[in-house]
Amino acid sequence: MAKKIPTYSICNLLGADQCVAEFLVMRISDFTRAHPDLLFPHRHAFYQIVLFTEGGGEHTIDFESYAVKPHQVYYMAPGQIHSWHFLPGTEGYIVNFNESFFTAICHNPNFIAEFPLFNTVSGQPVNVLETECCSEVHGLMERMLDEYHLDADFRNDFLRALLMQMLVLLSRAMPQNSKQEVSRHQLTVLRNFEKLIEQNFREKRLPRDYAEMLYITPNHLNALSNSVLGKPAGELIRERVVLEAKRLLVNSDYTVTQIADMLHFEDNAYFTRFFKKYTSMSPEIFRQEYQKTLAVG
Repeated sequence: MAKKIPTYSICNLLGADQCVAEFLVMRISDFTRAHPDLLFPHRHAFYQIVLFTEGGGEHTIDFESYAVKPHQVYYMAPGQIHSWHFLPGTEGYIVNFNESFFTAICHNPNFIAEFPLFNTVSGQPVNVLETECCSEVHGLMERMLDEYHLDADFRNDFLRALLMQMLVLLSRAMPQNSKQEVSRHQLTVLRNFEKLIEQNFREKRLPRDYAEMLYITPNHLNALSNSVLGKPAGELIRERVVLEAKRLLVNSDYTVTQIADMLHFEDNAYFTRFFKKYTSMSPEIFRQEYQKTLAVG
């Protein structure tokens, strides 16, 4: 039986079975002392932003590993698989928040999705900030920490305002994938494409399916994806399918045949060929190798 990967809510982190907490900010050193089990692979039911101010080590997001560096920030969306191993003296800030922290006062149900930080299709979950930007983000997180512990009137409103500033700063600091000028309309088309992938990748695998929903030609979609993201539209779709396959393989007791069916492959053999083409190993071997890493951890 596969070793299940736990999913944590903000209430879990606060040690409460039932609560209404939608936001949590802590220093990394305090957080890791309070939650030593979170060193091992786990999922979140909330969004997370982490800024490292000093130290080192390694953290892994959806099977990709990153070396910890000062001024580095990472972004985690609900459902992603995550683990970390920090060196002594690693410090910084962790900000956790639920989508409802904003949608409770915002009429836009896709408010968080409008920011490029948490895009699991083409986004970059890790970025090293320039000194000036890091200083601004550092200051905002310190103010969040102070306000969080004040428990004063309108605390959540103030925290939302600070978090909003930080989301904007970090979005502006995201590295650009293309040297070409990209219009607002083109960015809107790509973001809508990425949202459609997230909603439909199990059933729809061809760029023409998405181009039709976007009211553009497949050639236009492919050219735009290549120009801005540096990869064809079909590759974005396939990468999302592979990622979901990996998540199901390491976090469930489903058989490979069941996973193939859940992802709408014709049969187990076709799914195995597809998975092996993009990971260089069969689904069974991938699951076994990941379980070995859990056992070592």
